[in-house]
Amino acid sequence: MRIEYFENYNVMSKRAAEIVAGEVNTKNNMVLGLPTGSTPLGMYANLIEMNKKGEVDFSKITTFNLDEYYPFKRDDKNSYYKFMFDNFFGKININKEKINIPDGEAADGDIEAIKYEKKIEVCGGLDLMVLGLGANGHIGFNEPDKILTADTHVAELTKNTIEQNSRFFNSVDEVPKQAITMGIGSIMRAEKILIIITGEAKKAAFKQILEGKVTTENPATLLNLHRDVILLTDLR
Repeated sequence: MRIEYFENYNVMSKRAAEIVAGEVNTKNNMVLGLPTGSTPLGMYANLIEMNKKGEVDFSKITTFNLDEYYPFKRDDKNSYYKFMFDNFFGKININKEKINIPDGEAADGDIEAIKYEKKIEVCGGLDLMVLGLGANGHIGFNEPDKILTADTHVAELTKNTIEQNSRFFNSVDEVPKQAITMGIGSIMRAEKILIIITGEAKKAAFKQILEGKVTTENPATLLNLHRDVILLTDLR
């Protein structure tokens, strides 16, 4: 794991964008895994500007988003589908047919999860997976537990995650209790992983990653087992 420290969020976000753009420019038809949430917003803003300037071309890439609330309507203001189009996809030259986001409106979440995992496999797997970090150590919606699921699946969200995400909703009661998420195996099979960590609430989980010990009680520590991880942070 390579760790890079930054003086602030803006500098870190610019570096994250440079890494993603560099990978895309090296392999213009790459398969890119993407996160939602507040952490990657700076990265997305930088990538949009780079795309406008002609510094990176997204026209041939394929994307897979990490997760989506379930069951959840695509046009809900808090859906990850809407988040991605509002903050990234709607502002770059990407082929909309090559965008993949779990279907929160699927009649059967388990079947949707199986189909989603198969799509990743058919595309040859992820070349680069970009991650954020949950305060409890979750990546995607792989929550701390004694047993973790390898492939894409319907996950039960923990009380901690529901409370953290309630800031985007009118009340904690409105936060969905489930999500369709890539599994730990889906993430770990990526050729390269980029994880961006910011916010004091993430400090304890971040320090556990640094300790190098691996535990399912902090899913992000499993990244220590991957051969090619870049960790960017403005925490000390």
